[in-house]
Amino acid sequence: MSILVLAEHHDGQLAGATAHVVAAAREIGGDIDVLVAGENVVAIAEAAAKLEGVSKVRVADAAVYAHQLAEPMGDLLAGLADAYGHVLAAASTHGKNVMPRLAALKDVSQISEIIAVESADTFKRPIYAGNAIATVQSEEALKVITVRATAFEAVAETGGADIEAVEAGADNALSSFVDEQLEQSDRPELGAAKVVVSGGRGMGSGENFQLLDGIADKLGAAIGASRAAVDAGFVPNDMQVGQTGKIVAPELYIAVGISGAIQHLAGMKDSKVIVAINKDEEAPIFQVADYGLVADLFEALPELEQKL
Repeated sequence: MSILVLAEHHDGQLAGATAHVVAAAREIGGDIDVLVAGENVVAIAEAAAKLEGVSKVRVADAAVYAHQLAEPMGDLLAGLADAYGHVLAAASTHGKNVMPRLAALKDVSQISEIIAVESADTFKRPIYAGNAIATVQSEEALKVITVRATAFEAVAETGGADIEAVEAGADNALSSFVDEQLEQSDRPELGAAKVVVSGGRGMGSGENFQLLDGIADKLGAAIGASRAAVDAGFVPNDMQVGQTGKIVAPELYIAVGISGAIQHLAGMKDSKVIVAINKDEEAPIFQVADYGLVADLFEALPELEQKL
């Protein structure tokens, strides 16, 4: 039984999520190939070859894959999938864009956002905003799976897999790349940061989010927000952590002025250490926090920054 992992990459760098997806593939068992598709991706393929447990890296290097559009990527995967029993990708924006198309082309059901592997055909995935865990078994010959990367420890970079070229498919006539606008920030990317500081409705305004800047700078942290803060217009929605935002699992998560609605907890409860600051001692966030501080955030944040 062989497994194909779709590598994710950005700005010429292999995304960290790929190492987590390979870890999930190792739990399934079997030979693991990694597909790197893009334009001028030799360095990315070499990085993927170092992932422990990878047998082979297959490289589709062509202009048609430069922007990772779902249509050419789906066709490429569909052409390769017959040689595999499983095709895995991270449950990221990229994975959620490409994998459903592969599943439709192969006429199979997709298994989304797995958090554990029971066996080669049985997996666990969260439902109801993480309130329940479903055990899903698939008897289909091809299993198309997205992996919640935060649920698996990344594999080490001690491997030395072979690299081979894959012939590119036909030119894509169904879609075209028009434009992209990227946020520029000196802070870590929210989904990959080791420390995240998030603010909620309790921050009161967008201007008050500046109180988090000094703490984030000293901790090398990314800044996130609850949906309530985003819906109130305090911050843009790309900062949202939760069921309908980013799923994060940093080593340290600091929740400031966040009550802890179930939708928010679904996006951060796998964090290694959770710290909550809230003036309401009955706030649900304290039920999952390792450390809780009942205090006025406008007094606590400046003091915390000073002590840091």
